[in-house]
Amino acid sequence: MISEFGIQNSESPPDPHGESDGRRPCTVGLTGGLATGKSTVARILAARGIPVFDADSAVHDLYEPGRAGAAAVADLFGESALDAEGGVVRAALSEMVLGNTAARLRLENAIHPMVRETVSEWLESISDRPVAVVEATLLAETGSHRDYDVLMVVWCEQHQQLQRALARGVPTERARGLINAQLPMAEKKELADILVDNRGDLEDLSNEVDRAWSQVHRLCAGHPSRRD
Repeated sequence: MISEFGIQNSESPPDPHGESDGRRPCTVGLTGGLATGKSTVARILAARGIPVFDADSAVHDLYEPGRAGAAAVADLFGESALDAEGGVVRAALSEMVLGNTAARLRLENAIHPMVRETVSEWLESISDRPVAVVEATLLAETGSHRDYDVLMVVWCEQHQQLQRALARGVPTERARGLINAQLPMAEKKELADILVDNRGDLEDLSNEVDRAWSQVHRLCAGHPSRRD
């Protein structure tokens, strides 16, 4: 199971027992399924002043020309994975690792430490904030949801996922394949601490985010200000 960037995007917050000055926010892992609206929820939260880190964007940045991620991809898969400027062609990379577990693991082992370090630096930079959100794909699929204090899952019906993906221009068969490659939504909902229902319109979603964020405050209320 891969994201559009070719890897399982399951970035974790830093080890709570690792070296630091001791402070960290209560971490919320924000995930969902293809076209369920997780990125829209992330934008709503960010617009309200809540710190949000987009792990997908971090991978995107690493794949830019001259970045360490692009160099790692070239080392692993050759120049055919890069464009003329030296950036990663994400669609091509996705095809290279799709169905090839060994290739996917090599890619993840190269890229994940880079993104993890970026997440860690970001969390350290906002250590005075009570809550921080990390938006990432496939947290539930990889088990990385356990590394967060709170898991928030954005969901809708599968037919809505498909409709919304098609409206974005994703080809039908690719959309179906991506949906089927992810953990069934029923199982993700079982893992969630907080569910965000995105079966309605944007106003409905905004109200859902209000409700969900009040739950975040309740769940994070007992979060220690210092690491053990």
